[in-house]
Amino acid sequence: MQGDDYPSYIRSAESGELADRIERAYALLESCTVCPRKCRVNRLHDERGYCRTGLLPVISSYGPHFGEEPPLVGRNGSGTIFITHCNLSCEFCQNFDISQCAHGEEVSCEELADMMMSLQRQGCHNINLVTPTHIVPQILSGLEIAVRRGLRIPLVYNCGGYESVDTLRLLDGIVDIYMPDAKYGNDAIASDLSHAQDYVAIMKAGIMEMHRQVGDLVIDKGIAVRGMIIRHLVLPENLAGSDLVLPWIAREISPDSYENIMDQYHPSWHADNKGTGSLPRSLQRRLLPWEYQFAVRCARKSGLHRGF
Repeated sequence: MQGDDYPSYIRSAESGELADRIERAYALLESCTVCPRKCRVNRLHDERGYCRTGLLPVISSYGPHFGEEPPLVGRNGSGTIFITHCNLSCEFCQNFDISQCAHGEEVSCEELADMMMSLQRQGCHNINLVTPTHIVPQILSGLEIAVRRGLRIPLVYNCGGYESVDTLRLLDGIVDIYMPDAKYGNDAIASDLSHAQDYVAIMKAGIMEMHRQVGDLVIDKGIAVRGMIIRHLVLPENLAGSDLVLPWIAREISPDSYENIMDQYHPSWHADNKGTGSLPRSLQRRLLPWEYQFAVRCARKSGLHRGF
């Protein structure tokens, strides 16, 4: 890629804006307000809050990934970096070994840059940061190092949708592709299942800010280069509120939103514990075909037409 086709962060690095964003992002760690939890711990001194991450990022694994959306995968895969820990505690998390059980190793920002460069050398179409919310400052620092080393592929911010708008604004002109979850349409359910009682309003504000920055998904020769992919995992008995979430996306974001309506729910983590009495019993089974089709009908009726 050349000239105006460069990823957004190239221009930010060349102008000095990226260095300024790094300084501002690290300032958030002193009394941590990186995410909506606002734990106020001093992560510069390696104190730990809700996400259990101190100063250094913790990485579970990285490599080409072929299970993502087709515009991200292409022929050579999405260059995925799985970040350990999370600012949500989803009772049914399908990556609980990483998000909840802390599988991973602390790395330096230089090592994070090494991972990015390795993925580019392997021909991956993008750098796909999975669960990046709690380490935005460290990602920016690693990115600056990688840019100096020649990183030139799009940056994907693959998150759970529980984001601080102030932090997202630090990523304006740096992230090329946002891929948030839109998990719930009801705060009571969000509180019960992901321990985020204010999830809906925060998710909506975050997705609106992401869309303001990058717009709808742009695909060039089958590969995503800029824009947003929104994921919505359908839950049994419409616990995710598909009839609330999907019409909102069409109405308030764009009917041209690329929406991945996911049907792969299966009991996992605490939902797979048959002895628990605190979760809806329906979470102890897989999704039924009609439940998924209901969500698709909600999307089509609202005017959504891309990605599912």
